[in-house]
Amino acid sequence: MRDATARRLSRLHIALYRATRGVLGRRLVRNDMLLLTTTGSRTGRRHTVPLLCLRDDEHLVVIASWGGRPRHPQWYTNLVAHPDVTVQVRGRRWPARARTASPEERAVWWPRVLATYKGYRLYESNTDRVIPVVFLEPPAP
Repeated sequence: MRDATARRLSRLHIALYRATRGVLGRRLVRNDMLLLTTTGSRTGRRHTVPLLCLRDDEHLVVIASWGGRPRHPQWYTNLVAHPDVTVQVRGRRWPARARTASPEERAVWWPRVLATYKGYRLYESNTDRVIPVVFLEPPAP
């Protein structure tokens, strides 16, 4: 999919998700979706993207795959520069702090990522970069 098409579809997804408080757009390819709002690394403006998310008792996790493109998605570059983000799951929004998984954490999570959505295996084969696994954690007090 072309970048411009992906951006248009993302804007539509965000609008539907927000307007319905996640009733529409909360599931995609049999997985949960969230909205992640980051601060632009160069502009300082807020940007929102819909992302597939995984979770367990302790973590909310998103994957910076960008469809296996050779560079990281802009939202990932943004959160590396500004790790304080906003997460929306259904109608609930809260502040979070984004953190890239360590190599050891990624080794634990990556098989689960692949089991969750088979497309990640294709994305991984299409790129030379290591696809980041990102934890969205409550901000430090």
